[in-house]
Amino acid sequence: MVRFQLLQPHDLVDALAMLAEYHGRARILAGGQSLLVLLKHRQVTPEYLINIKGLSGLAYIKNGDGLRIGALTVHRDIERSPLIKTTCPMLAELEQLAGSTQVRNWGTIGGNLCDAVPDTDPPAALVALGASVRLASARGERVLPLERFITGHRQTALGPDEMLVEIQVPELPPHTGGAYHKESVRLTDPPIIGVAAVVTLDDLRGEIRASHIVLQAVAPTPIRATGAEARLSAEKATEGLIEEAAAIAAREASATMDAQGGDALTRGLKQQLVKVVTRQVVTEAIRRARQWRRGV
Repeated sequence: MVRFQLLQPHDLVDALAMLAEYHGRARILAGGQSLLVLLKHRQVTPEYLINIKGLSGLAYIKNGDGLRIGALTVHRDIERSPLIKTTCPMLAELEQLAGSTQVRNWGTIGGNLCDAVPDTDPPAALVALGASVRLASARGERVLPLERFITGHRQTALGPDEMLVEIQVPELPPHTGGAYHKESVRLTDPPIIGVAAVVTLDDLRGEIRASHIVLQAVAPTPIRATGAEARLSAEKATEGLIEEAAAIAAREASATMDAQGGDALTRGLKQQLVKVVTRQVVTEAIRRARQWRRGV
């Protein structure tokens, strides 16, 4: 384990001042489940750790021009939140799969996103939902789409003096449904692949007005299956159409994995899983969109 000095800020302003003072030499410590492993293996070597776990002002779930989730909100609270179950049930459902109960009781959603590893559950669903992140520093704040925040394996758009403070999920349009599913060795293991889909239907014509399909664990970052989304656009939702879109998503995943190299057998298995799971989650998202009722 590398040697470091542990700092305990009193509030967010104090924490941001510390990041500014120790520019590039400090790391934020929230849950620490990933960071402590990186420290042990000397993959990161900060001089200072700023422990923000006790900053209660960053742990919340509330409505406010959409859904607002504080960065220190633990996975278990997202899983059990009545507000999230009502407004965004796919988030509550996927959190049941995000590790053991002990992990979900300690790990934070902000820490998960900042860790930026491919084999995790929340990012794909949040990207499909059009989520953004609010970043703060002593210089001010900025809001960035989550799709642009995670830039690579363990890489984000965070500046050395910035901290993720909030996840923002826009209010979903009427007649919208979402679903997430992963394939893993055990239910709560990291995904071999994961797929999230959010679909909005035209209430009058029953056509697919918009769709977001996001693939997880097939690339260093969550990727949009834009070809599959385009195939679904302005079409009646039929089994044949969904099958075509799933096949396109599998080809998009394959192209991404081919660029990374690696074992051909593993890539082929993942491609088939993407096709099967995409068909499953798009079908479920459409079913939920058809059952949409205002205020439910």
